[in-house]
Amino acid sequence: MLNIQGLMKQAQQMQKRLAEEQAKIAEEEVEGSSGGGMVKVTINGKFVMTKIQIDPSIVKADETEILEDLVMAAYNDAQSKADAKMSSALGSVTEGLNLGGLKLPF
Repeated sequence: MLNIQGLMKQAQQMQKRLAEEQAKIAEEEVEGSSGGGMVKVTINGKFVMTKIQIDPSIVKADETEILEDLVMAAYNDAQSKADAKMSSALGSVTEGLNLGGLKLPF
């Protein structure tokens, strides 16, 4: 039989740790790049772009579509890195959590 009080205590502790990890992740930054590093974007844990660097050699008036694609690719690279970082950090919070055989839908 499940110990409901113990389970609730574990859930509260996990919720607190998750909130702490999310706050820590929100402050971290990751960099994504494309075009062999010619375009770089930096985003924070909230997926807000905080910095963009574009190599001047690729800025040509008639090639704006290429630059737009590179910026989008660099942002997507940074976002996937931030996602992976968040998944790893939040996964460590729930690691070893004894739910008494309780199966969760995720």
